[in-house]
Amino acid sequence: MAFKDTILYSVVNNKCPRCHEGNFFETNNPYILNRFDKMHKNCPVCKEDFERETGFYYGAMYVSYGLTVAFGVGVFLLTSVILGYDAVTFLVTFGVLQIILMPVFYRMARLVWINFFVRYKEKETKKS
Repeated sequence: MAFKDTILYSVVNNKCPRCHEGNFFETNNPYILNRFDKMHKNCPVCKEDFERETGFYYGAMYVSYGLTVAFGVGVFLLTSVILGYDAVTFLVTFGVLQIILMPVFYRMARLVWINFFVRYKEKETKKS
């Protein structure tokens, strides 16, 4: 199995969970703040429906929560090991980084969520 065949490839590279070729979000840059949340309705390549049903992406909130907790634990360990334990240092560092990374976590949560329900389907090659 190549990296291109994994869920991680789809999540990290903003790709369709079905074909891993078309983009999931309209722009690859999450820091174009007026467009960071704009998704294609369908995959531009395989036409997979990204608007599954009303409320489908509510489940992505749980994924986002998990990502945030994991990130918070990581920041806590780094600030306590490198800088010595200081609650104010941790809270300021975590707060600033969380605000900066919010568009990235938003996108990752949605991509992880849809990848739970849509499996990668490798292209069928024509036999000669």
